[in-house]
Amino acid sequence: MLLLLFLVLPLVVESAPASTDPLPLDCEDVYNSGSVSTGVYTIYPGGSSKPVQVYCDMGCDEDKGRWTVFQRRMDGSVNFYRPWDEYKNGFGNASGEYWLGLQNIFLITNRGKYELRIYMEDFERGSVYAHYTSFYIDSETYRYKLHISGFINGGAGNSLAIHNGQKFSTFDKDDAGTNCAKTYLGGFWYANCHHTNPNGIYLWGLDKTYYGIGNCWYHWKGHEYGLKFISMKIRPVFNK
Repeated sequence: MLLLLFLVLPLVVESAPASTDPLPLDCEDVYNSGSVSTGVYTIYPGGSSKPVQVYCDMGCDEDKGRWTVFQRRMDGSVNFYRPWDEYKNGFGNASGEYWLGLQNIFLITNRGKYELRIYMEDFERGSVYAHYTSFYIDSETYRYKLHISGFINGGAGNSLAIHNGQKFSTFDKDDAGTNCAKTYLGGFWYANCHHTNPNGIYLWGLDKTYYGIGNCWYHWKGHEYGLKFISMKIRPVFNK
């Protein structure tokens, strides 16, 4: 009888069903699965065969956190002057500077209603943010057109306003024919051309030699100031 038990037990263990927990599609799902610390996690907005590394800003109780960071600049270590395919698929390192990818942003924000917060710091220890209560982008067919509304001022001013309704542009794909991406050395939802250029050159503060090519936010520091830190992050709209 004991011998029979030893023969059957491995079969029972091997036939145990796999976990049926759904794969996380954003940092809200990561949080709800029990991972509540800020850091790098894997999400699957494109399905189980397309894992993506993402930085999750879990915030604090007052902020509610659970932010999926899709863009981050902090030290100039990553070149953001990239072609369309790289902006579509993502680049950089989620533990440092990176871009999550337009296709991933589209897949996430089309799950439901999302809000956007853009947080930034200067080199004089100042910090501000701009908040939008509604954010989503269209599919690649429509060049990932930007849709924002519900601006809340956290001291930054509304530099993203003129970019609303614009298609994404890179130096090798510019439907508007304005050459904004080539002129200002980035990739963004340019609006002939910009009030903000978060994916521009990392300039290390005020540099009057170059106008508008830095990672600037016009309504806070002007066109000639490259920010020390900027991140763009999204999360589902919580029930108020």
